[in-house]
Amino acid sequence: MFTVYVLYSERYDKLYIGYTSDLEQRLLSHNKLAKKGWTINYRPWKLIHKEEYSEKRAVMKREVELKSHKGRDFIRKLIKSL
Repeated sequence: MFTVYVLYSERYDKLYIGYTSDLEQRLLSHNKLAKKGWTINYRPWKLIHKEEYSEKRAVMKREVELKSHKGRDFIRKLIKSL
Protein backbone atom coordinates (compact mmCIF):
# COMPACT_ATOMS: atom_id res chain seq x y z
CA MET A 1 0.00 0.00 0.00
CA PHE A 2 1.14 3.53 -0.78
CA THR A 3 -0.11 6.75 0.78
CA VAL A 4 -0.04 10.26 -0.63
CA TYR A 5 -0.16 12.76 2.21
CA VAL A 6 -0.36 16.47 2.89
CA LEU A 7 1.35 18.06 5.86
CA TYR A 8 0.67 21.56 7.12
CA SER A 9 2.85 23.75 9.29
CA GLU A 10 0.44 26.16 10.93
CA ARG A 11 3.22 28.22 12.50
CA TYR A 12 4.79 28.99 9.08
CA ASP A 13 1.74 28.45 6.80
CA LYS A 14 3.68 25.90 4.74
CA LEU A 15 2.55 22.76 2.92
CA TYR A 16 4.40 19.56 2.18
CA ILE A 17 3.02 16.96 -0.21
CA GLY A 18 4.63 13.54 -0.54
CA TYR A 19 4.04 9.81 -0.77
CA THR A 20 5.31 6.82 1.16
CA SER A 21 4.75 3.16 1.86
CA ASP A 22 5.07 3.71 5.65
CA LEU A 23 3.16 6.81 6.71
CA GLU A 24 3.75 6.44 10.45
CA GLN A 25 7.53 6.28 10.02
CA ARG A 26 7.51 9.13 7.49
CA LEU A 27 5.60 11.43 9.87
CA LEU A 28 8.05 10.60 12.64
CA SER A 29 10.89 11.48 10.30
CA HIS A 30 9.36 14.81 9.28
CA ASN A 31 8.64 15.85 12.87
CA LYS A 32 11.48 14.37 14.92
CA LEU A 33 14.11 12.12 13.37
CA ALA A 34 15.33 13.96 10.27
CA LYS A 35 18.49 16.01 10.75
CA LYS A 36 18.51 17.73 7.36
CA GLY A 37 16.12 18.65 4.60
CA TRP A 38 13.50 21.29 3.89
CA THR A 39 10.86 20.03 6.33
CA ILE A 40 12.99 20.36 9.47
CA ASN A 41 12.83 24.16 9.19
CA TYR A 42 9.04 24.29 9.51
CA ARG A 43 8.26 21.84 12.32
CA PRO A 44 5.83 20.88 13.75
CA TRP A 45 3.87 19.29 10.89
CA LYS A 46 0.25 18.23 11.08
CA LEU A 47 -1.22 15.57 8.80
CA ILE A 48 -4.26 17.18 7.16
CA HIS A 49 -5.00 14.79 4.28
CA LYS A 50 -4.10 11.29 3.09
CA GLU A 51 -5.19 8.92 0.33
CA GLU A 52 -4.19 5.27 -0.07
CA TYR A 53 -3.39 3.49 -3.32
CA SER A 54 -2.35 -0.06 -4.12
CA GLU A 55 -0.05 0.90 -7.01
CA LYS A 56 2.99 3.16 -6.85
CA ARG A 57 2.21 4.64 -10.27
CA ALA A 58 -1.24 5.79 -9.06
CA VAL A 59 0.09 7.40 -5.89
CA MET A 60 2.81 9.22 -7.84
CA LYS A 61 0.21 10.56 -10.27
CA ARG A 62 -1.97 11.81 -7.42
CA GLU A 63 1.03 13.51 -5.79
CA VAL A 64 1.62 15.47 -9.00
CA GLU A 65 -2.08 16.41 -9.12
CA LEU A 66 -2.01 17.69 -5.54
CA LYS A 67 1.08 19.78 -6.32
CA SER A 68 -0.69 21.46 -9.23
CA HIS A 69 -2.56 24.76 -8.93
CA LYS A 70 -5.90 22.94 -8.77
CA GLY A 71 -4.56 20.54 -6.14
CA ARG A 72 -3.23 23.35 -3.98
CA ASP A 73 -6.61 25.10 -4.18
CA PHE A 74 -8.18 21.86 -2.89
CA ILE A 75 -5.66 21.74 -0.03
CA ARG A 76 -6.17 25.39 0.93
CA LYS A 77 -9.92 24.70 1.19
CA LEU A 78 -9.12 21.82 3.54
CA ILE A 79 -7.04 24.13 5.71
CA LYS A 80 -9.82 26.71 5.93
CA SER A 81 -12.18 24.00 7.20
CA LEU A 82 -9.85 22.97 10.05
